[in-house]
Amino acid sequence: MKKDLDKELYPDYVYPEFVPDQNEPFRKPIAKLGKKITDRIPQKLGLKKITRNDPEYWGLAGVLTDEEAELALKLGVRKPKTLPEIVKISGLEEKKCEELLEEMSRKGLLEYNWENAAHEKQYVLPMYVPGCAEFFNMNASVLESNPEMGIFFEHMSRLPLEKITPFVPEGGAGIGMHVIPVEKAIEMENESIDLEHISYWLEKYDGKYAASPCSCRRSRLTHNEGCADDPEGWCIAVGDMADYVVETQKDGRYISKEEALEIFRQAEENGFVHQITNIDGKDKIFAICNCNVNVCYALRTSQLFNTPNMSRSAYIAKVEKSKCVACGKCVESCPAGAVKLGQKLCDKEGCEITYPRMPLPGDQPWGEHMWSHNYRDTNRINCYDTGTAPCKTACPAHIGVQGYLQLAKEGRYDEALALIKKDNPLPAVCGHVCNRRCEDACTRGTIDEAVAIDEVKRFIAERDLNAETRYIPKKTIPSLKGGFEEKIAIIGGGPAGLSCAYYLALTGYKPTIFEKNEEPGGMLRYGIPSYKLEKDLLAAEIDVIRQLGVEIRCGVEVGKDITIEELREQGYKGFYAAIGCQRGRKPGISGENASGAYTAVDFLREAGAKESFALEGDVVVVGGGNVAIDAARISSRCTDAKISMFCLETREKMPASNEEIEEALEEGIELNCGWGPKEVLEEDGHVRGILFKKCVRVFDEKGRFSPEYDENNTITVPCRHVIFSVGQAIDWGHMLDNLHVELRPNGGAIANRLTYQTSEPDIFVGGDVYTGPKFAIDAIAAGREGAISLHRYVHENCTLTIGRNRRDFIELDKENIKVDEYDTSSRQIPMKADVKAQAKTFRDLSSSLTEEQVKKETSRCLSCGASVVDPNKCIGCGVCTTRCVFDAIHLHRELPGASVMRASEDKLKYILPNMVKQSIKVKFKKKK
Repeated sequence: MKKDLDKELYPDYVYPEFVPDQNEPFRKPIAKLGKKITDRIPQKLGLKKITRNDPEYWGLAGVLTDEEAELALKLGVRKPKTLPEIVKISGLEEKKCEELLEEMSRKGLLEYNWENAAHEKQYVLPMYVPGCAEFFNMNASVLESNPEMGIFFEHMSRLPLEKITPFVPEGGAGIGMHVIPVEKAIEMENESIDLEHISYWLEKYDGKYAASPCSCRRSRLTHNEGCADDPEGWCIAVGDMADYVVETQKDGRYISKEEALEIFRQAEENGFVHQITNIDGKDKIFAICNCNVNVCYALRTSQLFNTPNMSRSAYIAKVEKSKCVACGKCVESCPAGAVKLGQKLCDKEGCEITYPRMPLPGDQPWGEHMWSHNYRDTNRINCYDTGTAPCKTACPAHIGVQGYLQLAKEGRYDEALALIKKDNPLPAVCGHVCNRRCEDACTRGTIDEAVAIDEVKRFIAERDLNAETRYIPKKTIPSLKGGFEEKIAIIGGGPAGLSCAYYLALTGYKPTIFEKNEEPGGMLRYGIPSYKLEKDLLAAEIDVIRQLGVEIRCGVEVGKDITIEELREQGYKGFYAAIGCQRGRKPGISGENASGAYTAVDFLREAGAKESFALEGDVVVVGGGNVAIDAARISSRCTDAKISMFCLETREKMPASNEEIEEALEEGIELNCGWGPKEVLEEDGHVRGILFKKCVRVFDEKGRFSPEYDENNTITVPCRHVIFSVGQAIDWGHMLDNLHVELRPNGGAIANRLTYQTSEPDIFVGGDVYTGPKFAIDAIAAGREGAISLHRYVHENCTLTIGRNRRDFIELDKENIKVDEYDTSSRQIPMKADVKAQAKTFRDLSSSLTEEQVKKETSRCLSCGASVVDPNKCIGCGVCTTRCVFDAIHLHRELPGASVMRASEDKLKYILPNMVKQSIKVKFKKKK
């Protein structure tokens, strides 16, 4: 059963509209010209009159004079004419006529070329799309004075095609654009033909290239649907069109072949789709575009109407399941949503899982019920409802676990680290402190023991500790200018802030982190003991982030040393507040403020930094989580006195991990379960003991925290120090003074759950300050989302939501799988540190797996996930193949008809027969 989409995360899409001034006089020449150019059948045939509310009218009315419209009416659509020919049919004086033609070309209504035997300049009245709607949007001055041109382009690339798209045959029949594959994805394909290769078109138009702005990217900005790409330079005009975009204020610039190839390379890195114009038959194109599906109207046509013939190349991607490891990188990059994650294992009956395919127009009656208005969002759904690898699903950062296990198995450690760092900038840190939800979910755990995923990650990530093997990721910047100048401030240098800075840097920014402490790292540095996470390891991974261009200003508290308003005045456009829960809570009992009573957060900050703390006498730690255990274990290193822990929960229900609990017990810490604090006993203002009461229930029937006690069952524990680990709180200080950030009663920020934007539009939040206390990996995942939002926010008129990957994954059904063969090796365990030695030192004496153990452990992975391609959605762009480091996905030439290019004038010759053919097919299929 297909699950319903969360409307908050996947809202219904509303198309932009423009309402013209009803008081303006109606201009008949404009209406006549609109009818002449349009491809909307009712308007074209006069069955519906062109009104002032039609885009054919208002799209021209704001740009053209009546005189220009009258002259254009004398030109046939796509009928080139020289100046003398136009002078003759118009009756205008030559100089006046040429001035009008040049002005109409500058605006974008006309184009020109020299495609005649005499090589004489000739002017052409183009179609709306591809044609003048794009040219209007390429002229910055026209778009600035008439922003409705953006909506005009949106309308004219959609409305004429609503009824016709289902019947378009392979090849597109001379309509719009045509996907051309990534060249290296088909260079070994012997059956490929010339026009399927970018190199063929570059050679055909050798020496005549111009980089020009993307009209789709510019258009979307006019109605707040920009994707934060820099629009400039992505469209490569070729031949005479290169001269046109340079000479007519379309912001074109001549480029060399090498520059063109570099633009194509950068486009592929960004996951953009190559497309060529497809209205002039097989011997002519006028542009090669690099399209982002989040804004592109040409790609939109096939995706909106679910009719891939409108876009697709002759190729379909296929996955070699045996090689695929469900890393998901092909899924994230697929513009059509054709690749999703599924499973490799058979069901318990031994049958392969089958996956649904998008119906095609020849399969059933077609109509709006088959359209996908919010295709940019639904194409980002990562996996099928039947689920995929549990390890990737369970990880908050959704790291490609299977992928890096396989790479490590093959000894490809650099590539393994690179894969991890696509989703986690702090893998070495997580290798030491992660709570291992991936292992809890691991399918192998249903057979014997889960794969030691975290230990393998730790082994791989230790390469970052050595400058010679350190991996510095390559930036992928959606701009041809080398980066973005917009200033972004990140407040808090903990895992969320560091992660946000990392991903912003990879996108081309130079963000600044403001950290109030003397060193960055947040609770990783000031809350986690060194015997679990050595500070030089943390420093090494932070150094990588610095090398990416991130500035970290320590000792600066925003709200005290500088305000957000002052940072705005300095030019900062966006803010990411990730200050964490850095203040400890006390339980609200008598005596809790006595000398010798501390919160665990404060205790860990001081004791962890100094690796000492003045403790004289017995210590009681109140709490049962990992933080409480850290406080108890650090205490044991600061005194020889007795260390006791008391918590509400039973031993089985303690929130601390079993591993942490066992380590505490090994170090001689006494554990007492089922007790809650009632009163701290004082003597001369100092702690002398603590009174506990028996806890008989921690949670109510609905699972809410609501402890109940037997007030008559108490114990008194003599001690000189009490450390409370009963919760953490947020300390905003004066950061939010005079701002309008809304807060929950507990002090956490209220924000949009997809974008993390607060009620103060330029302030975004993430990590513990939004979720409450969680783990480092949760904060890292939040930092990535913050970076995506900030990238979009700091560019005006961009959407924060459309086309965004919700990173929502579903775990496969581990009760419905069959595992026939697997490596029977037992789980590999790293050499354990001497318990007595570890108990006495702040140094981390633990060991990583050996390389031999890594080989054995990675062989235990069942490789239960795999990517699956829906051939009915695939458009054959080949972007997926550029993402796979496992050689598991390739393009196959299965649709040769998709490379047959027709002239626009001939489209009905091919559409009408296909319409009849499909109707017959649907009719007889229905009878069956």
